[in-house]
Amino acid sequence: MTTIFLNGCEKKTETADLVLTNGQIATVDTINPTVQALAIKNGKIISVGTDKEIKKLVGDSTKVIDLKGHFAMPGFMDSHAHFLGTGMAKINLDLRSAKNWDEIIYLVASAADNAKPGDWIIGRGWHQEKWDPVPTPNVNGYPFHNVLSKATPYNPVLLKHASGHALFANAKAMELAGITKSTPNPRGGEIVRDSLGNAIGVFKEDAMDLITKAYDDYLKKRPKEKEIEEKIRAYELANKECIRKGVTSFEDAGSTFEEIDLLKKLIDEGKINVRLDVMLLESNKNLEKHIKDYKISGYANNHLTVRAIKKYMDGALGSRGAWMLSPYTDLPATSGLNVTPLSDIRKAAQIAMENGFQLCTHAIGDKANREILNIYEAEFKKYPDKKNLRWRVEHAQHVSPKDQPRFAKLGVIAAMQGIHCTSDAVFVEKRLGKWRAKTESYAWRSLLDLGTVICNGTDSPVEDVDPIPNFYATVTRKTKSGKAFYPEQKMTREEALKSYTVNGAYATFEENIKGSLTPGKVADIVVLSKNIMTVPESEILNTKVLYTIIDGKIVYENK
Repeated sequence: MTTIFLNGCEKKTETADLVLTNGQIATVDTINPTVQALAIKNGKIISVGTDKEIKKLVGDSTKVIDLKGHFAMPGFMDSHAHFLGTGMAKINLDLRSAKNWDEIIYLVASAADNAKPGDWIIGRGWHQEKWDPVPTPNVNGYPFHNVLSKATPYNPVLLKHASGHALFANAKAMELAGITKSTPNPRGGEIVRDSLGNAIGVFKEDAMDLITKAYDDYLKKRPKEKEIEEKIRAYELANKECIRKGVTSFEDAGSTFEEIDLLKKLIDEGKINVRLDVMLLESNKNLEKHIKDYKISGYANNHLTVRAIKKYMDGALGSRGAWMLSPYTDLPATSGLNVTPLSDIRKAAQIAMENGFQLCTHAIGDKANREILNIYEAEFKKYPDKKNLRWRVEHAQHVSPKDQPRFAKLGVIAAMQGIHCTSDAVFVEKRLGKWRAKTESYAWRSLLDLGTVICNGTDSPVEDVDPIPNFYATVTRKTKSGKAFYPEQKMTREEALKSYTVNGAYATFEENIKGSLTPGKVADIVVLSKNIMTVPESEILNTKVLYTIIDGKIVYENK
């Protein structure tokens, strides 16, 4: 206990467990937006203010961190990413930095040399639009499998596109999947073929299931314990990656009931520090059977919440799977794909409404965004008494100006990813033309000015879970070359900070417990080497995470 005097009267107050002093602290709280110091007790913020004020809460057992003028803020909240996928990216081949198709062939062949015959080689992260040189021969930029297949004759290969909406398979994988010249395109998918009708190895959207089923059959032959062990390892790696990069809350964009059970077990065992909000990715049939058993709120001291359903309306722009109102400029024969029947999404909307769940629907193309807003609007009209639903559109990358006002009007959250803008910028105009790119693509400024709530994320492992490059992309819209992609649509730094903190909390109905450094809220904090709110733009990318604090405990320190 510490004795302090207020207005001449003695008052005893509890001492803090942890105190941060001598810092530049952005609270993201309008009452005290910037403070020098804060105090934590029992995992929660108990006071913020000046060094002099907060030092009164220091006792014999209080741990004090002198921030030495460094910047602190609420922990980053990644509002759309894939927790298992983030961990699996650390186990399998990471192809995101591959500069061309030849480099990918080398990486895969090297992995096959160290694998047993029959073992699958799994990787993710390739993107044909980012290769130099363009492979030859190709179909719309996609290479043929022949050279890769010759390099890996005894191992089936499955390489996911960076977007996750296409994959590349070698001859062995296609053989195991029973792919022939006569195999038809499934609904919502495409087998990319050459001029003679032969599969070149690329499978888009729902056609990926033809290959992944063969891979799943292989996995089923393993003992169940091996599958669980691999997932546990992936989850632990994802947790480590998040806390190392200052991510304290993570909204997982789609997990099964079985995976949620495993996550609960790991949380109970203290193996996961990051707070998880999980969207259910199950069939409507399974949702109807089990959804009531999986509505979870604030489990294990707010480390697991499940109150959202995930569905897919279309694919990705990079693979020309985004569902557009007009044909692609660089491939007029297609307008993209609707990957889930609208009737299925309407049914999911009904299930969500009846069970008090959010509906979070992946929609990238302007047609996909219009259709999902139509479904949401129709469902809201059926239940006029239900308010504050906070249904979401995941990505909302390309939205017609006619539909942009509907987000705020309907109260629909746009769950967007800043770094997708600068990552995709190299091919957006090629795909859509300049007019659509200018008026529709990643229209953050337009949506914000209309009153839309935007929450931010990385879509990891599509992009690195690191918030710093994502924050930089959000406030500059600059590509690696330094060119800004329609910079008039960028966010201010204050807006970007909110999108990564309080807006993320709002998007999961948790703004009363986290998202700002307000007394009474959980003590989830990241300390950075630079003040990302004030340093020159060019210095943002050089920012390092010094500490990550969750529940008032230091879970990562950069030593």
